[in-house]
Amino acid sequence: MEREILNTNRKALRINLNSAIYGSIAEIGGGQEVARNFFQAGGASGTVAKSISAYDKLFSDRLYNENKPGRYVSEARLCKMLDAEYNDLVSLLEEKREIPTRYFAFANTVATLNFKKDNYSHGWMGMRFQHNTDAASNEVLFHVNLLEQDTLLQQQTLGILGVNLIFACYNFIERPVEFIRSLMDNLSRDRIEITMIRMRGPDLDYVDNRLLGVQLVKNGMTSAMMFDRNGEVQQPADMLYKKNVLVFRGAFRPIHYVGFDMLRASYRLFKRDEDYDRDNTLSLCEISVNNLLGKGDIDERDFLERVDLLNGMGQNVMISTFREYYKLVSYFSQFAIRNLRIVIGVPTFINVINKKYYRDLKGGILEGFGKLFINNMKVYIYPTISAVSLDTREAVGDLLTSKEIRFPEAQEDLYKYLIKNKKIIDIKNVKKEWLYIDSANVLKLIRDGEPGWEEMVPNYVEKEIKRKGLFGYMREE
Repeated sequence: MEREILNTNRKALRINLNSAIYGSIAEIGGGQEVARNFFQAGGASGTVAKSISAYDKLFSDRLYNENKPGRYVSEARLCKMLDAEYNDLVSLLEEKREIPTRYFAFANTVATLNFKKDNYSHGWMGMRFQHNTDAASNEVLFHVNLLEQDTLLQQQTLGILGVNLIFACYNFIERPVEFIRSLMDNLSRDRIEITMIRMRGPDLDYVDNRLLGVQLVKNGMTSAMMFDRNGEVQQPADMLYKKNVLVFRGAFRPIHYVGFDMLRASYRLFKRDEDYDRDNTLSLCEISVNNLLGKGDIDERDFLERVDLLNGMGQNVMISTFREYYKLVSYFSQFAIRNLRIVIGVPTFINVINKKYYRDLKGGILEGFGKLFINNMKVYIYPTISAVSLDTREAVGDLLTSKEIRFPEAQEDLYKYLIKNKKIIDIKNVKKEWLYIDSANVLKLIRDGEPGWEEMVPNYVEKEIKRKGLFGYMREE
């Protein structure tokens, strides 16, 4: 049965009529839109112990960490708000309130559109709450991009989103997928984008935040989600800020020696860049959501297997909805990154430069290339081999690089221009002896229980596949 979607007023009223739910609402920067919805619904005195909005930065610093202000619209500031409001609420009321109560503290810190309409409109929103009376608290927090080009509309969106969050914490906490979907009740994708979400607490210890990120992408609530090398969900703008970014797209089922060499050799090439800084360079293994689809739906177990292996090799992971490479580049171009490098193998690059993939663009392949080869972006080309021997598992043919790729005559000058201006660069000193390895063959050998795949993957990957029974591998009892 489909869930009934209540309007914002009814959600707020239901919370107000529940005498066991009681807490504080603190809002910075976007007005008191969440509190306003509860007051307008009626009966708010049964829910709202306190509402507060600190517009002046000095008041904000005094209330939430006077000594180390930091950024005002940030996860750190949101957490300080939740700490202060929840602790203040419980310490004052816990022993004095006569009825059983599930306390909560809601907070948001937001930068809405300024008068000139030239700023980055975004915010952090979170909730600390008790699922049961006299229990330890749980926490949910997320980051949003505000997409509307009107400040009043953005404020209204924040009010709806805040009510959705509070309602979800008390109605869908045992159904995380439904929890996420409910955040968009009475909202549309062109109004907000939720770029990350994180849940934690004694009643949420069963939740895998990585899968929540996948659900955000799957449900169209964001275009991409990022996980650091420890598997923690991260806010893309923070993770990418002023970084040199190296992106390697693949299915990674599993990552094998060729993929491993692509990562290592491309990073070695990136290190020669004049802007390279070890502490300021980020490599990402990107998986398209289309590569996660099982029988019409995302295979979550398969996804976690891939992420665990990549994290175990020290890699950051990104999942996205992008099919075309130029859309992937456009996504990164919205952030304040320094340089972008994308690693592509020759067979894939041949498809990338095929004009049939740009038919939806009015300018065709010229427009597509204009979006792909932006100023700070270069493509690193990993070579392939012209022939392999599957019997002897050897690469026996010639090495094929970008120079062996043949363009149609009408586009050949464009291709030469890109190479001459070093927008397309060949990766050299690769492990030619590994180029016989094919992803589909590795996966088939694993699933069929056939020997030989072990020599095609790094030792760590082999051990993890055998230890955990990954990718259909049948462990010996």
